[in-house]
Parts: sequence; structure tokens; C-alpha cells
Amino acid sequence: MTTQHDKAKLLHSLHRPGAPLVLANVWDAASARLVAEAGAPAIATASASVSWTLGVPDGRRLDRARALAQTALIASAVDLPVTADLEHGFADTADGVGETVTGLLATGAVGVNLEDGWSGPGALRPAADAAERIAAARRAADRAGVPLFLNARTDVFLLGVGDPAGRLDEALTRARAYVEAGADGIFVPGVDDPATVAALVKALPVPLNVMAGPGAPTVAELAALGVGRISLGPGLAKAAYAAVRRAAREVYAEGSYHALADGLGFDEMNALFES
Repeated sequence: MTTQHDKAKLLHSLHRPGAPLVLANVWDAASARLVAEAGAPAIATASASVSWTLGVPDGRRLDRARALAQTALIASAVDLPVTADLEHGFADTADGVGETVTGLLATGAVGVNLEDGWSGPGALRPAADAAERIAAARRAADRAGVPLFLNARTDVFLLGVGDPAGRLDEALTRARAYVEAGADGIFVPGVDDPATVAALVKALPVPLNVMAGPGAPTVAELAALGVGRISLGPGLAKAAYAAVRRAAREVYAEGSYHALADGLGFDEMNALFES
């Protein structure tokens, strides 16, 4: 059994620009064990996937207690570093974010995503405010003695904030402030075009995380651009739920079961939890 401190150090070491950490984001114990079995060196949650499995929409509708409880379930299911997407930190204040991180570390997780999205539509939290929340998260981890990997997310591109011509500069201004506040990595969802990815990599002093999916550059192509972390976000959950919908629609509309043919075996699923 690896200690929490060791897992945290391992998570840091896995962020290698040019040889990125690839994270197929999970939402429960079974998805975590399946991803681990596939060869993942670390496990990440996706806030949307966790929210859906707990019966609420994504976007600050999930409460801190349930988010942390699901993280604890996932962390207990695998002996790998676990990093959790905690949206805005489930708190209105920087001190509250620190309390959330203290709770996160109690689950055994060793990494966190914190975003700068604001409550207003298409708006971002002021950069100074977002940076202070990052700083509070770092202080909480330091008090606990865990070298938490703090991945700061900016939604400049995802939300389409401001003039498109100024988004790169805005994202970099925010990213640098977050790094100064204690972030170990920067996550810029909504970007996968090679020119912008390359510009971000060149300008950032820490590993860049991009979110990938159909139509995005391959892992090898993103690695060649210098990306340090690639995540699938809710992509895996959406694919899994699509399979559920296909099978359910087939049985109710046609009375047949062909979509079930590609399912995992009962013994195979049971074996995931034998140890």
C-alpha cells in the first residue's frame, strides 16, 4: 500500500510535458477499477460525471458532502493517485475552499481541479479572487503536509469570454496569477487547436492540461506539442450512458437485446471487486 504522500509525489511526477499523463475520468468505483485495469497510472473524477451519477445536473448543483463522499469511494477502490474535479471548490469564500481541500485530503485524494468560472452566465470570477482561492487551497494542503497537485482551470475559452482575439492573453494572465498563488498545473478546456495549444505550452511555466475528445488531436500529437496532461472530462460517462440508452430503447421499441451483446461478463465485473 502506497502512502498518501507517496501518491501525491507520484502524481506530480506523472505530469511530463511531451509525455503527458492521460486521464480517462471516472465517476464511481466500477469505472475507477476498469480504468485502472486498462493501465491508467492515476485516476481522475469529472464533476459532470459524478453529478449525473448522483442525480443532479453539472454546474454547482452538487453539494460538497456528496462530492467528497463519492471521491472517498473512488479513492478507496484503487491503489493509485486520485485527483478530484471539485468545480469552484464548493464554497463562496477562499476560506471555504480551504475547508473543502482539507475534506478532500481526508478522502485519500492527492490532486484537485479548481475552476474560475463565475455564477453569472458566460462570466468568470475576477482573477484576483480566483487566485486567492487557489492560495487558500495550497495553504490547506501545506497544513496537512500533503503535496497536493493543484490544477487550476480557467474557462476563458470554454465560456467564450470576451473578444476571441484576446482570449489567449486573458487565459495566460489568469494562469500566471494562479501559478503565483500555488497552482502546479493549468487546465484550459475548450482549446484543442494545435496553434493555441502550442502557444499556451510555450508561455506557461507549469504543465498544460487540455481536454480531448472526438476531433481533437491524438495523444501523440498533443504530446508533440508539449502538453503535460490530457483528460477526457465527462466523455467516458457520456459513452457509457449512450450504451444504456441504446440498449433500453432497443428492448422497448423492438423487443430485442442485440445491444447487450457487447457488455462485460458478470464474472468479469465481479472479479473487479474480488481484491
